[in-house]
Amino acid sequence: MWRRGAHGDAAHHLPTAGAGAGASGAASSLSSSSAAAARRRRRPGLSCRPSHLFFALLVALFTVSLLVVWQLLPIGDGDGDAAAEGGGEPPPPPLPEGGGAGEMRFSASRVALRAFDGESRLEAARSERRRWAGLAPVRVALAVGKLNIDAQSLMLATVAKGLVGLGYAVEVLAFTDGKARDIWENICLVNIVNIGNLKYVDWSKYNAVLLTSLEGKRVVSILMQEPFQLIPVVWLIHEDSLGQHLRSYAESHESISNVIEDWRAHFHACAYVVFPDSYLPFLYSPLDSGNFLVISGSPVDIWAAKRFGSSHSEETIRKQHGIKEDDVVILVVGSYLFFDDVPWDYATVMRASAPHILDIAKTKNLRVQFVFFCGNGSDAYNSTFQELASHMGLPDGSIKQFSMTHDIRNLLMFVDVVLYGSLREEPGFPPLLLRSMSSEIPIVAPNLTAITKYVTDGVHGFLFDSANPSTVSSAFIQILGEKRLLNTAYSVALEGKLLSKNMLAHDCITAHIKLLESVIHFPSHAKLPSSVSKVQERTWLWDPFEMKTALENNLLEVESHTSTKTVDILRESPQSNQTTYSDTNGTSSYDYPRLSDWNELSEIEIFEDIERREMEEIDERVERPLLSWDEVYRNARKSERLKPEGNERDEGELERTGQPVCIYEIYNGEGAWPFLHHGSLYRGVTLSKGGRRPRSDDVDAVTRLSVLDNPYYRELLCELGAMFAIANRVDTVHKLPWIGFQSWRAAGRKISF
Repeated sequence: MWRRGAHGDAAHHLPTAGAGAGASGAASSLSSSSAAAARRRRRPGLSCRPSHLFFALLVALFTVSLLVVWQLLPIGDGDGDAAAEGGGEPPPPPLPEGGGAGEMRFSASRVALRAFDGESRLEAARSERRRWAGLAPVRVALAVGKLNIDAQSLMLATVAKGLVGLGYAVEVLAFTDGKARDIWENICLVNIVNIGNLKYVDWSKYNAVLLTSLEGKRVVSILMQEPFQLIPVVWLIHEDSLGQHLRSYAESHESISNVIEDWRAHFHACAYVVFPDSYLPFLYSPLDSGNFLVISGSPVDIWAAKRFGSSHSEETIRKQHGIKEDDVVILVVGSYLFFDDVPWDYATVMRASAPHILDIAKTKNLRVQFVFFCGNGSDAYNSTFQELASHMGLPDGSIKQFSMTHDIRNLLMFVDVVLYGSLREEPGFPPLLLRSMSSEIPIVAPNLTAITKYVTDGVHGFLFDSANPSTVSSAFIQILGEKRLLNTAYSVALEGKLLSKNMLAHDCITAHIKLLESVIHFPSHAKLPSSVSKVQERTWLWDPFEMKTALENNLLEVESHTSTKTVDILRESPQSNQTTYSDTNGTSSYDYPRLSDWNELSEIEIFEDIERREMEEIDERVERPLLSWDEVYRNARKSERLKPEGNERDEGELERTGQPVCIYEIYNGEGAWPFLHHGSLYRGVTLSKGGRRPRSDDVDAVTRLSVLDNPYYRELLCELGAMFAIANRVDTVHKLPWIGFQSWRAAGRKISF
């Protein structure tokens, strides 16, 4: 048998060279074999102890590998998220005071759309489900106020068409019918739902809900209840009316904290609240709960410029502002992100360029006036701006200032050139520049990344070096002519208008679709939509809306962001939005409560409380005769019969006596109450503790089966948990020969047992 070390022992049996060398050879062979055996015995691992240099190299290699992994990982904070449209670079940190840029401030959330990773996580799932058959499409509900011919409907219809093209099943739920219904019906399914009947809509069949007006608050009130709380909601806010009144209340120091908290709770219940520009989030900042986002590129500005220009005269507006016909008016605008900040950027740009502009105007025999669009309109801000304007090097009487709360459409009607004076990088294309381009006004802007992405110098506008503001003069040399603008300026303005019509359409559509993908939980039985890169829509659906506008002569229709159908929307009580809603009339103006209204309401409540206490004290002082035991017993029995819970249960049990079957409807939460049946044939079973309907004999499954009090087992068993709760001591709750179970969704989807 071969054993370990046998090859060493075999050395004793090898033939020797001669007999004379036998003793010495044997001794040397014995010594060599013993040394080899000793070496083998002490070589279980390394032949020698590792040196310190080896350990140092090992530590250095480990440190380098950690540094490489740290550099490759996507480590960053929430404030460094990418911008809305293209996953661009995040906004840079605030410039120092010498750089002329103010610090961007906001209450809780940064006004930028995050870079969503929904596309990457769907790619692997798409390849797996590509061969699966019989999958249901992802359903998206689009709740709109009215099917109007307006800019918001134009944007939503284009987004809906893009969603349908990717494989989504879009259903429009409109509160009021309108003239755009036939356009919507060519895209997706349309249902007109009365506001009072919203509680009868089975929202659980949708994978996401997209709201588009302030009237969507009623929908959010329903979705805040079980069993709809897990449905993601994206709320698009294009109206500024509520934000303006919130700001006016704050400035007048009026207390409406309960109303603000109610609105903030509704905003917080949404996954995201999306605005079309950076100005609206500042108006709604008292309601911010950290989920405000901005997706720019809406056609609202283009639509507003077209509508306003067709109904107003340039000559009339110039006379109203004291502008002569030969005057050249330069409008200096900036970013909405610095709403309350002093425009140091303006001072930097004007101080470097104003002397050159005035020299050019002097040689061309032109009278130049400067209009500044900035600030919040407060007295403190106006005085600060006047002091700042004195250092710009402009002559007296040539400066006018309007706050950002002023109607920009009115200013764009009489200005000749728009100068963008903000030198700070922004997450998206500036909305004021887009509106200026849509009004066919030549623009002069710095070569910022968000601007040069779309605008070509000398073709769509005039660009100058942001690092050297004095280069603005070269742009005005190409604009100002003898007593008027040069033809080059007019041709560039026309090209800019044509570009602005659909410049941001594709980015806006894809940003909304990416946002929906990031919030939707795609179930295993759903057919996954196609990639966002396959979106075909590159332009807005101008043709059907413009044709409809021409046929209906509907240019004067009130825009969606300045009108609403809701009355007293600001002072709606939180209780009025839970399960029932009152119909509203067709007025388009708010009736907001004033401070005197709140004081009067407080006085009424105090008066009622005092009167109630006085009545209680009077009742205590009135002498009552002692009652007999029979009268006390009768009063007690009468009070028991007046208790709704026990009385209704007794009546329900009596009604079911003699029937062969009882069907138990399983539900979870107050949102399912409108879908439950009434009568002796049906009985409710609630999976939420204490969530039974009032004045009913519903069964509390959590009370009957204590394991359902654990959320893990309640979600694991789902509706089977209600069946197990009935089966637990069934004789105490069910005494009929037959029993049936059905979900509350059966009534919502018009399915009978």
